[in-house]
Amino acid sequence: MLTYLKIRNLALVERLDWELGGGLVGVTGETGAGKSVIVGALKLVLGERAGKGLIRTGADQCQVEAVFNIDSAPPGGDGDGAVAGNVVAIDRVLEARGFERCEDGQLIIKRVVGKTANRQFVNNSPATLSVLKELGALLVDLHGPHDHQSLLSAERQLVMLDAFAGAGKEVAAYTHCWREWRERRAGWESLRDAEEAGEQEMDLLRHQVEEIEGAQIVVEDEEDLQERYKRSSNSAKLSEVAGQAAGLIEGGGSGVMDRLGELQRAVREIEKHDPSAAEWTGGLENAVVEMEELDRRLRQYLEEIDLDPRQAAELEERVDLLESLKRKYGPSLDEVVERGARAADRLAAVENRGDLLEKLEAEERAARARLDSAGTVLSGKRRKAAPRLARAIRGHLAELGFKQAELEVKLARGGEPGAAGLESVEFEFGPNPGEPLKPLRQIASSGEISRVMLSIKSALAKQDRTPLMVFDEIDANVGGEIARAVGEKMAALGEKHQVVAITHFPQVAATAAQHFLVEKVVERGRTFSQLREVRGEERIDELVRMLGGGGKQARAMAKSLLP
Repeated sequence: MLTYLKIRNLALVERLDWELGGGLVGVTGETGAGKSVIVGALKLVLGERAGKGLIRTGADQCQVEAVFNIDSAPPGGDGDGAVAGNVVAIDRVLEARGFERCEDGQLIIKRVVGKTANRQFVNNSPATLSVLKELGALLVDLHGPHDHQSLLSAERQLVMLDAFAGAGKEVAAYTHCWREWRERRAGWESLRDAEEAGEQEMDLLRHQVEEIEGAQIVVEDEEDLQERYKRSSNSAKLSEVAGQAAGLIEGGGSGVMDRLGELQRAVREIEKHDPSAAEWTGGLENAVVEMEELDRRLRQYLEEIDLDPRQAAELEERVDLLESLKRKYGPSLDEVVERGARAADRLAAVENRGDLLEKLEAEERAARARLDSAGTVLSGKRRKAAPRLARAIRGHLAELGFKQAELEVKLARGGEPGAAGLESVEFEFGPNPGEPLKPLRQIASSGEISRVMLSIKSALAKQDRTPLMVFDEIDANVGGEIARAVGEKMAALGEKHQVVAITHFPQVAATAAQHFLVEKVVERGRTFSQLREVRGEERIDELVRMLGGGGKQARAMAKSLLP
């Protein structure tokens, strides 16, 4: 529950430190005193966007800090029930967004609105507005005079029915099956509705596949092929030059080898008469060996480049083929191969379209069968819970002045399965006997819809996981004779939740476990709003003011309102 709210320089509030307990907390004060600032501060904590116009005149920034004790349940509440179970959901949000869990049971949300920049923090770590909104949805349920619109939507009413029915597992199972079915159906419809490939495209795809696959491309062999082709293209010149080199070595009596032979004989004669010369003549033998090896390699090279014309033509044809494919399908052989693979896949998909359609249709039918089964189970729970929920709401309505009102939870089977189930729901209300029931959204009276909302909240008190409920003057259009019942209903909600009621009715304020008064004062020429708890005689004084009278009779009436 909310244990502490700190406000600094927000609108008329310069400084406010509010410590509050569990159960029903009443907030009263004259019109314009600043009660709305409390709601505005809570909206900031919930992640609502803020403008610099909220900053008190003369200040550079305003600040709101809220401390929630998430391990505790309100007095009279079930510590192991839905409210306490919300701790798990809060911890999951924190962990998913990179924040530490609330090990000490305290969650601190801080919002700073400046003239140039806004900041927000969760447990003293910087956070985004989206994180505040996620946490706020789990922490606070705020209702004002015009905040009942969510109750009027069929989607929200279905959520409330499922909560009352305890159908969480069934809803999760149905949602999973529905998503799976939609995915299968979309795949089948996409292929079914796609235009069949024309004969011209089929011929083109076949040609591409045959041409690329027929080339039997081995990307790794391209470099070697290019080298062989370059040698083949210059074979005549290479043969001529290599032949000249070989002739210089042999020379027919005047070549290098003949000269080296003469040189060898002369050197041996020197070594014969001067053995020490061998130290510097040994290199000649190496030169002779190397020249003989060069001669051998030249003759081998001449044999290799002397290609058969047929082989040379085949080599040129192969290079031309690969270059042509690269011009048509990609600058590299890798891209040519990839283009061929894509064409083959597309051709296979087109040629096997009928088989694939049958496969996808069978998968869609199987997914639909699973969806219908899960939907039937969920519908059964809803049909059983709907009349029980209607009876519970009617009971609370009777206590709020609708003695003969009717309310029904109507289920209607739809056509195609929807994301929320096989049927839709409509809460229908008839405040006057003999008149037909109408959907809640057609109720014009805000006083009526406020009481219906409170009745629904009361019926779902055990299932509602939100720990803090804030009612901002929802009793504004309620008659005085009903106000006491409204207050008692809010007090009953306070047994399962922490409830803050901002009210103008003394009958409501008198039922609160704590009563806080918002006052507007003028000091040093400036207007300030301040909040303080009233007890004993001060509380009676405030109730007398709210009753609009004075004297002993009004005071006796105020005392009689207190429990």
